[in-house]
Amino acid sequence: MVNNSKVVAYQESFAHAARAVFAARPEVTQMAFAQHASHDHFLAYLREHPHINAVILGGQRIGPAEVAAAPALQVVARIGVGYDMIDIPSLAPRRIPLMTAGTANSPSVAEEAFHLLFSLIKRGREHDRLVRAGQWSTRMSDMPSDIYGKTMLVVGFGRIGSRVVRRALAMEMDVRVFDPYVSPADIKAAGASPVAHLDDALPLVDVLTLHCPRTPETTGMINAKRLALLKPSALLINTARGGIVDEAALFDALSKGTIAGAGLDVLEQEPPPADHPLFKLGNVVFAPHMAGVTREALERMSIACAENVLSVFDGRPIAANVINKDVLAR
Repeated sequence: MVNNSKVVAYQESFAHAARAVFAARPEVTQMAFAQHASHDHFLAYLREHPHINAVILGGQRIGPAEVAAAPALQVVARIGVGYDMIDIPSLAPRRIPLMTAGTANSPSVAEEAFHLLFSLIKRGREHDRLVRAGQWSTRMSDMPSDIYGKTMLVVGFGRIGSRVVRRALAMEMDVRVFDPYVSPADIKAAGASPVAHLDDALPLVDVLTLHCPRTPETTGMINAKRLALLKPSALLINTARGGIVDEAALFDALSKGTIAGAGLDVLEQEPPPADHPLFKLGNVVFAPHMAGVTREALERMSIACAENVLSVFDGRPIAANVINKDVLAR
């Protein structure tokens, strides 16, 4: 193997357009591993291929054992923007950057948030069943609602939350934003109203939509106390991460009518157990953690990952996509 050769490993779903990006670089060798490889199989794969310089991950985990198993590793890239499966401190001793796909799937997640919202507020599933069952005459018994004029609270004003705000404003909603890490001036400039205290805003909103990462600060953030602050007509949308919402408290709130409904793309355990309590409720719409995974988004994310990896190989990492920026400054 020549000195400047590089080995990149990615999961089998990696888009062909992104593979072509690597193919244009003759020094890069490409390898694919099973998309749904278990933790043990992925660790064994790394040990079997110690010359891997970059790994591009879907849901695989990286921690001290994986870093130790990949002595040539220079960069870890995620097909997506979440990184809760990555043990960032384990990358620091070797100054390995963790890079995400930037804004590549942000429009897709924003669209899914509205898909879940429309499914609930326009009663899409119920109306489909009604027509199929020949129950047309009952259509006025449980009417849909508009989102026009409704108040939406967006938690998190990052790449996704800011897009949700733009879409909500275009549909003539009253949009408020809670993000303690963004200046009120920036939120106002986007046409929304900044919220200083989450608990003060919750009683006023019709739709609560979550677009923040799962961190120690946000885990369990939407708990029984906060659900109780919402209107009985309020809807909760979560396309962020499982664990931000206390699912036991959500089940209780939905069962008792404390809130009207929920649209969930993410859950604490994925895939969830077959007897998950929320499955018993008709006022919940689920998706299998697919908000950021569309045909178009997967291609955009894969290309972004390829560009991230090559930027590291070329000695010019795309800093905006690096999560652990401290490794760049050392």
